[in-house]
Amino acid sequence: MDAHSRGRADEIDPADQWVLNPQTGNYELRLDRSAGQSATPSRSHGPSAPTAAGTGNSERGTATETPVPGQRRRRVPEQTRGGRQTPTSRRRPKRSASRKKKVLLWTGGAMAFVLVGGATGAYLLYNKLDGNISVVDPIGVEGKGFRKGEAFNVLIIGTDKRTGAGNSGYGDANSPGHADTTILFHVAKDRTNATALSIPRDLMTTIPECQTRQPDGTILTIPGQRKARFNVSLGQDGRDPGCTMRTVKELTGVDVDHFMMVDFNAVKELTSAVGGVKVCVEKPVDDPKSHLKLPAGESLIEGEQALAFVRTRSSFGNKSDLDRIKVQQQFLGSMIRQMKSDETLTSPTKLLNLAEAATKALTVDKGIGSLAKLQGLAGELSGIDAKNIAFTTLPVIDNPDEPKPVTVVPHPTLAPQLFAVLQSDTSLTEVKKKEQDAKNAQTQAQAALLQGARATPADVRVDVYNGSGIRGAAQSTLSWLQNERGVLRSANKSNAPEKAAKTTLTYAPNQADQARALADMMGLPATALKPGTQDAGEREPMTLVLGADFKGAGVPVSGPVKAPDVEKVAADQQVCAK
Repeated sequence: MDAHSRGRADEIDPADQWVLNPQTGNYELRLDRSAGQSATPSRSHGPSAPTAAGTGNSERGTATETPVPGQRRRRVPEQTRGGRQTPTSRRRPKRSASRKKKVLLWTGGAMAFVLVGGATGAYLLYNKLDGNISVVDPIGVEGKGFRKGEAFNVLIIGTDKRTGAGNSGYGDANSPGHADTTILFHVAKDRTNATALSIPRDLMTTIPECQTRQPDGTILTIPGQRKARFNVSLGQDGRDPGCTMRTVKELTGVDVDHFMMVDFNAVKELTSAVGGVKVCVEKPVDDPKSHLKLPAGESLIEGEQALAFVRTRSSFGNKSDLDRIKVQQQFLGSMIRQMKSDETLTSPTKLLNLAEAATKALTVDKGIGSLAKLQGLAGELSGIDAKNIAFTTLPVIDNPDEPKPVTVVPHPTLAPQLFAVLQSDTSLTEVKKKEQDAKNAQTQAQAALLQGARATPADVRVDVYNGSGIRGAAQSTLSWLQNERGVLRSANKSNAPEKAAKTTLTYAPNQADQARALADMMGLPATALKPGTQDAGEREPMTLVLGADFKGAGVPVSGPVKAPDVEKVAADQQVCAK
């Protein structure tokens, strides 16, 4: 008896023998023992439905397993119970409160699916979805997976490549595509929160040398480029997503573990799959460039209209790419809410459409290049509440090298502070509590050494040496000390004689008050303070050597990582575009 003929004695619909177990999230073959059938399905009949790992046949019996809600049966007027006839109960078992969370496996790049139908149908559907995914294997990128107790980072790249139906008319039709919209998605090690950092496409940065594998199998080495627009890290000169990953690591100091790349079609198809995404605008929009037309207030958009919404830069703010990023973040937050809503979770049709659209839209690295591996990613993200997903943008200033700036560069103090937040796995949504906890520990450790009077910033004299190995560290620290802390009697002494593992501040006994003041400003630990034995002259400066523990100007060398004063919004908040 094969998988389609089993269960007839108990009048079970064969299409429903493969059912979802809400305790595991897997589809399993369930047989009612009252039909006189074996509790263990034979491995010699037909393909088995894939498990969460995407593997073959199931040998699970039903004797020790609990009934699975949702199994449909043909109505039978009466059933036998204890030798007497009793009416068939119409009462349905209560739904578990957490069931909807177990039904949906969700990712930041949108990944969900429901396998329905008979065993053969489920197997074919699984293979179809798995085959939809495009995989790129960047050279030098190690797909290490997701280790418990470790944070990880996924780079989400939106390319402006004009592939797909209806997209050729957007201009630049033959372009290989740029890194048009890029978000570094940091997932905390405890899986309670995430930070989505948008990187402006017009940011001037360093693109490292990278290698790419060509269609004929040869390896192409692409030279690095200084003072280049960030968006040319992809597509241009043969660069692949691995080059963008290296560029982000060079910029932020954060290891990028995986990437997901999507094109224009992804926005159109994903929004249609979930039945539209709610957006809000403060005033009516009629943009002739993007063809976006919306009334003031809330609207439900999908398809071409959704693409126009995320592409427009003429309708909001100061019509810059930075304001377009804010609108895109608001859109993504709304899309996350829609994907996690009951409307989506309780609709098998929407979930299946979403799965089809998401797998077609994604190009990923080999480390997450299968349906089973994407399910693993989904499991890591499924418990994060939308209120604990913070969207923010890399702080920037106008490019000082341009008379009329059209590009930007990282803010000299706020950008390193935000990078330190990611490096230290500090949540932007819980940063105040973490700051206070760390500050208390630091205060206790430093109390004894740092007791005593402190000089005013105007009285502090210090020479700054760069032993960190980070280009421009001494100058950025000097700028921060002078412009934001008022330490005007400071000087950049360029590179230290040799690289230093730790930051140190050397001072004379009669400069202790200056040392305490500078230690407070820079967050230096007590171990960084190196007192001398002889008093210094009246105009003699202290010596500050920046070491490998230097994280950026204004970023504490140890102790609490302080979140910079940057604009951010949580994914659970509805914001109207201005």
